[in-house]
This record gives sequence, C-alpha cells and structure tokens, in this order.
Amino acid sequence: MNKDEASGNWKQFKGKMKEQWGKLTDDDLTVVEGKREQLIGKIQERYGYGKEAAETEVKDWETRNKYRW
Repeated sequence: MNKDEASGNWKQFKGKMKEQWGKLTDDDLTVVEGKREQLIGKIQERYGYGKEAAETEVKDWETRNKYRW
C-alpha cells in the first residue's frame, strides 16, 4: 500500500470512527491521523476509559471494519 492509498483509507475510516466514538472531535482525528496509539489515548481522554478498555474497543472496531494500521 502506498502513501496515497493509506491516506485515502484514512479519510474513509475517519467517518466510521466518528460514528463509533462520537465524542472525538475533528481536531482529535487530525492528531490521530492513522496512529493507533494516539487513537487509544484520545479515546481514554474523551471517554475516561482505562488503557485496556480503549485497546479492546479499538481492536473490536478494527476487526469489524477490516482496518489495518
């Protein structure tokens, strides 16, 4: 996968992330920009989850959406 394909996929999945985690802002998703650990941190921050709970949610989301980092 080249950089353009990864960028296109990110834009597609960004909308799906907002559906899943509505408390994440556009600015949050700009910071995340395809970085898994950043996403986990933002979910923890916005939802008050522990790291394990946030990781579980992200893993479940990845499986449902067939997203690879």
